[in-house]
Amino acid sequence: MSLLVRPSRDSDLPRIAAIYAHAVRHGTASFELDPPDEAEMARRRAALLDGGFPYLVAERDGAVLGYAYAGPYRVRPAYRSTVEDSIYIDPAAQGQGVGRRLLEALIGECEARDFRLMVAVIGDEESHGSIGLHASLGFAPVGVFKGIGYKHGRWLSSVLMQRPLGPGTAQPPTRPVA
Repeated sequence: MSLLVRPSRDSDLPRIAAIYAHAVRHGTASFELDPPDEAEMARRRAALLDGGFPYLVAERDGAVLGYAYAGPYRVRPAYRSTVEDSIYIDPAAQGQGVGRRLLEALIGECEARDFRLMVAVIGDEESHGSIGLHASLGFAPVGVFKGIGYKHGRWLSSVLMQRPLGPGTAQPPTRPVA
């Protein structure tokens, strides 16, 4: 019953899309209102992989329980060393350490690729589990955008956190300007 964290594969897309669809329909981690179809999820994943970003899944006994990826925080070249993390866990696997294992692996992958800062944009002040997970892995609070989105009949705030990666800002970036 051990948990395996590995790079995602094309064959994982049905589970990735299903996990994300549930999060969109029932949760506040994503501010999307309608879940994208599997083809759109494949397009998004391919764009991240083509950009040199990690896209991971966690599986147990061959079943994908969650996924995580890093993507560009912003598209301007000066942000090239900063990534934003995203983590989604199947509701049946929440609270079992899957998110922690994915985020730990994602941090390691981003450090190996010489990214210098990871930003978490947590879609709800009431997401205590996500906020606590990020804090336990070295993320510091930066601020809160109050009432920045409206979903499920209420205004939602976004919690911003950040964590240095590798040497952080002690050295100039090595990632080339695209």
